[in-house]
Amino acid sequence: MPVFIIEGPEGLRDDAKTTLMAEITAALDEAYHIPDVRIFLREHPTANVAQDGLVAAEPIRPVCFVEAPKLANPDARRALIAKLNSGIAKAYAGIANTDDVLILCNEYPLEMAGAGGRLQSENPEIAAAADAA
Repeated sequence: MPVFIIEGPEGLRDDAKTTLMAEITAALDEAYHIPDVRIFLREHPTANVAQDGLVAAEPIRPVCFVEAPKLANPDARRALIAKLNSGIAKAYAGIANTDDVLILCNEYPLEMAGAGGRLQSENPEIAAAADAA
């Protein structure tokens, strides 16, 4: 159930996308141990992105969002961010400004997430995985 959204520039090769998605999936699996990892890549033309009010003044700095249950251990979150940043930096090398990748973690209690018509706090598999994370 962890979701990862990447807002970045156009231009990733197919092989870089495949590698990036595999690395992100592995990092999220290691952190959460919850199935159904989803990754969405949103590619933006440079002309459609402003940074500090300027369009096309510098390479785009990717912004990423982790939408997932709360990680109780700050060290686990720290390790996750490092792995996600590494994957983004490798994939976007030469395409984006990867010195300042922003990764925002939006964490949710399981009673605030639903799938399959029920709260995830009522799903024994998900609840056990969240407790282990």
